[in-house]
Amino acid sequence: MNAPRPSLHPVAEHDVLVVGGGINGVGIARDLAGRGLSVCLVEQDDLASHTSSASTKLIHGGLRYLEHREFGLVRKALGEREVLLRSAPHIMWPLRFVLPHDPGMRPAWLIRLGLFFYDHLARREVLPGSGGVDLRRSQLGVPLHPHFKRGFVYSDGWVDDARLVVLNAIDARERGATVLTRTRCVRAERGATHWQATLQGPDGLRHVQARALVNAAGPWAERFLRDVAHAPGGERLASRSLRLVKGSHIVVPRLFQHDHAYIFQNPDGRIIFAIPYERDFTLIGTTDQEVHGDPRDARCEADEVAYLCEQASRYLAQPIRPGDVAWTYSGVRPLLDDASGDPSAVTRDYLLEQDEHAAPLLTVWGGKITTYRQLAEDAATTVCRQLGLKGQAWTRGAHLPGGDLSAWVRVTGRPDEDFSRFVLAVRERHPWLPANLAHRLARAHGSRIELLLGPARCMADLGAEVVPGVHEAELRHLMRSEWATTAEDVLWRRSKLGLHLTPAQREAVAHWLAHHRSLASVGVGRAAMFPAPSATVSQPIHEDLQA
Repeated sequence: MNAPRPSLHPVAEHDVLVVGGGINGVGIARDLAGRGLSVCLVEQDDLASHTSSASTKLIHGGLRYLEHREFGLVRKALGEREVLLRSAPHIMWPLRFVLPHDPGMRPAWLIRLGLFFYDHLARREVLPGSGGVDLRRSQLGVPLHPHFKRGFVYSDGWVDDARLVVLNAIDARERGATVLTRTRCVRAERGATHWQATLQGPDGLRHVQARALVNAAGPWAERFLRDVAHAPGGERLASRSLRLVKGSHIVVPRLFQHDHAYIFQNPDGRIIFAIPYERDFTLIGTTDQEVHGDPRDARCEADEVAYLCEQASRYLAQPIRPGDVAWTYSGVRPLLDDASGDPSAVTRDYLLEQDEHAAPLLTVWGGKITTYRQLAEDAATTVCRQLGLKGQAWTRGAHLPGGDLSAWVRVTGRPDEDFSRFVLAVRERHPWLPANLAHRLARAHGSRIELLLGPARCMADLGAEVVPGVHEAELRHLMRSEWATTAEDVLWRRSKLGLHLTPAQREAVAHWLAHHRSLASVGVGRAAMFPAPSATVSQPIHEDLQA
């Protein structure tokens, strides 16, 4: 094993060191940076490499949590839905859900009561309320077994979870934070007033001094406190424990043509979703399985695939078989251990644990994507208090990068409608962009689409088409501005293009990225590696992959 390279950097001094580049870590870093604090965030892998890119991708209150009497969590999450939808309408939008009524499961009156609470526990301005539907006379009933005659429809939201993480990181960086990916905090020594941390990254070791430490390591939070963070005299810092619960999902070819999602009740008391996904697919999930190994090793196992196929086929007229599955993914949820025997019943709420015996320490236990902004605000307020600062909360009405469409369209307060008109404006300004590409780039980058397009006036200005629909200008932008370095970063986190490409095409993207990383390693300047889009076009890497 090679010894770590010696430090090439002077000791950097910050107010706060945040460990963890999932949604909670980047949200906290963004909030703190916006309050004027000096922040350094480190992530051992790519942003959103693990739990935060492996969710069911919903902005929701959690209808099933009402049965566990988690009214506080549901109210908190419901209150965040429209705040988030307004902050980034390009990566989040309203989604209607269909709940077919199975008389053998929960009675109709109980579902109506639950939906009444769901509609009224928090203020709604954008999302419509719930109602009943006659599945025999609606297109919503067409994909279902004919014995499902009635159902209910309600509202929640959809989010591109990995892009949500990246946008928070971009905003944190633009507000002054240092964001270091593929950098591990290998040691953190606690003193009376400061933490001394050693970071190991691609260019060797660096040392950071911070007045406060935030442990937002997700599934690794308990391990970080036990193995990395050290207090004088060997004081034990981990006072809580996590339950690591794996949630797996399958993606199959599109099962229905309308734009609603389904929520299915299972005989084991759990629920699964079937959601329109990436235009040509349907996403089905999730499972709940407790795990005890390294969260990196989480995989969707054959029994989970069989379970999801079986449960979805109880409702869908077209049976789903394991052979239909185009892709699977799994994520490990770091749930705060509440001694519940059923992994599905473990609380999804979060706890911020403060330790002020010496230099302040804040540990994030649990949490879910829907409540990340509120969690980050609570955490930032706590850190400011610990440091004797008066930073004001600011994120509730703020846009994420690309989310402010007012320079393109007249904003109406309906984020979904504003985005539709924004796409039309993009096509009007750039009529040379193919419709599908214009829509995809608008979804990913919102009002910042011009940062990618630059001065381009035709398709040739975007550089070579590395694979169908993906040009060099986009790959350069992702490497230059969004910390992407590998094909997995680009094809499965910054986008889901991997679903639409062949293995050979995915390899072509990997080859292009590896080539440009090698240019960087031999000292080619960034300006040469990542020029702005121009009329100078290089040859495709694999000509046989061009459209």
